[in-house]
Amino acid sequence: MFVLTVDQRGSRRDVDRVADLLTELRDAELLRPFERTAGDEVQAVADDPAVVVDLALDLVRRGCWSVGIGAGAVEQPLPAQTRAGRGPAFEHARRAVDRAKNAPARVAVEGSDTAAAADADAALTLVALLVTRRSDAGHEAVDLVRDGLTQAEAAARLGISTQAVSQRLAAAGWQAEPAGRDLARRLLERADR
Repeated sequence: MFVLTVDQRGSRRDVDRVADLLTELRDAELLRPFERTAGDEVQAVADDPAVVVDLALDLVRRGCWSVGIGAGAVEQPLPAQTRAGRGPAFEHARRAVDRAKNAPARVAVEGSDTAAAADADAALTLVALLVTRRSDAGHEAVDLVRDGLTQAEAAARLGISTQAVSQRLAAAGWQAEPAGRDLARRLLERADR
């Protein structure tokens, strides 16, 4: 099981972004949806490591969130409200979000199997760094290709040449991202055993 604890960065100097985030992520495939836990923090429970990777990378890409992921057991049955949940995964997520606030990509993983969690943390950090350092133009091209468009279709949609799309994808590190996401997913799965 995975618990995501997500804290808004710089919230004392920024608007409260939690309400918008809750609306934007309301359809995520989670066991318990994102819910405000305190102030500028939200929490959710998931059982699919691929969903966790996608959410974590989406959140760090936004640039205003620190993401802590706790892998491990949760008390069953899960309560109706996310914030009422208990168990090691919740405790790990708390430590992870505190560590994420100072981490290079603002994401961290903690778990009962510390070696497996450290491996998942390293893989997710590397992919997150790739994503956060991407230009807006690179994100635009990657988003279209991730949605299933060919490079030629993406070029037509963007009004640029296929060669320009290829250059954007190369500069964005697109070729490495799918393998990195898959590695992070597998390592999170291992951390949850």
